[in-house]
Amino acid sequence: MKVERSQWIRFGVVCSLYLLWTLWVGSWWLLLGVPVIVDLYLTRKVNWTFWKKRTGKNSKLVEWLDAIIFAFVAVSLINIFLFQNYVIPSPSMEKTLLVGDYLYVSKVRFGPKLPNTPLSFPFAQHTMPLTKGVKSYLEWIRWPYKRLAGFTSVRNDDLVVFNFPEGDTVVIEYPNDSYYALVNSTAETLRLRDVAARGEVFSADRYLQMSRKFIADSYTVVTRPPDRRENYIKRCVAIPGDTLVIRHGQVYINGKPQAPIEHLQYRYAVQTDGSRINPKMLSRLGIYQDDVGEMGPSEFSIPMTEAVTEEVKKLGVVRSVQRIEDSGYNSQIFPQDPRFGWNADNFGPLWIPRKGATIVLDSANMALYRRAITVYEGHQIEVRQGVVYLDGQPATTYTFAMDYYFMMGDNRHDSSDSRYWGFVPEDHIVGSPRVVWLSLDKEKTFPFNIRWKRFFTPAHN
Repeated sequence: MKVERSQWIRFGVVCSLYLLWTLWVGSWWLLLGVPVIVDLYLTRKVNWTFWKKRTGKNSKLVEWLDAIIFAFVAVSLINIFLFQNYVIPSPSMEKTLLVGDYLYVSKVRFGPKLPNTPLSFPFAQHTMPLTKGVKSYLEWIRWPYKRLAGFTSVRNDDLVVFNFPEGDTVVIEYPNDSYYALVNSTAETLRLRDVAARGEVFSADRYLQMSRKFIADSYTVVTRPPDRRENYIKRCVAIPGDTLVIRHGQVYINGKPQAPIEHLQYRYAVQTDGSRINPKMLSRLGIYQDDVGEMGPSEFSIPMTEAVTEEVKKLGVVRSVQRIEDSGYNSQIFPQDPRFGWNADNFGPLWIPRKGATIVLDSANMALYRRAITVYEGHQIEVRQGVVYLDGQPATTYTFAMDYYFMMGDNRHDSSDSRYWGFVPEDHIVGSPRVVWLSLDKEKTFPFNIRWKRFFTPAHN
């Protein structure tokens, strides 16, 4: 069979690209694909696209099928290795990113990670379309964590898209709530019930066990691998090896204040003369009506940047504006342990785990790092008669196998972030948001809801 020069050229280009991709992925099993490329471009012994004829005209149906298969394969590879689209669903990053912003998220900046569950329905994160609980992926094949080479690592103050760490366990009936928060709140409800009834009051661990059993018996509880958990976007305020402290809302990293963030928001108590602030005025200042909460007669809670705060102070109906600060121990704050006494505005010091670093296993460190050691790194920890057992063996220290990060939303008082659920492991990092390519205002109707000025603006400030 004679091979044309053009066939050799196409074969050389495709084979070279394929070999470079194999080298990037680092799996020599992919070399089994080289004979396929040889046959596709040179020998042509096997009809690899068996759904269509090699010669002659195919029907319109076959042509459409061929186009759909190519599109699915191409987009799936692009989503895994190059970039992915993401839409901002919540106000946790306001006003850096807005609800309704559609983002181009680069996978190559930090390096794409190979999927843990490669057998899945295209474009579905974890649930089949038009269903409430049918998994969109199969777990017959489970790949270990592997990240390909990227251009850089995650740095302080980078915006990062990642898989939600507490999304490993989900209550289907309450998909937007943290399973662990539900367990904790249910345990507290059960404890208060016993206190009110003046019955026997058990230990905290016993109530947690009772709570887990109640939720498992009452609802549908599922577990998900890291790549199938919900995608979140936050700012990485601390990287591996950093020590984080928050005092009166100000973040300090290794003793130094965090660099100023232009669109950082806090909630403020706004006292008026008895009047409500004109909704049109709030809209012009970029404040959604849904974000305004009533604190009492003529007093409102409003999330604002420093610049917007100065504008609100100038309004005639406004009598005072004062930043709200979380005070006292907040039981929802990581590590949910009253010994630390932390809250959303006063937190730490907290050391962020670094790969290869070793810590002492004591009661305080166990509270902070137990989840990282057990859930993310797959070990078992028990404490028996004051002795710590790691995977059944007495242990006094532990060395971390992964890097971890601490993420926070720029809308500091309206963000579910690491202050509530702790560290983000490196195997949960998805990518870096680069560009806003579309933005739609949730409080307006088409076409007035299109924010034209945000089209193709940078999304990494």
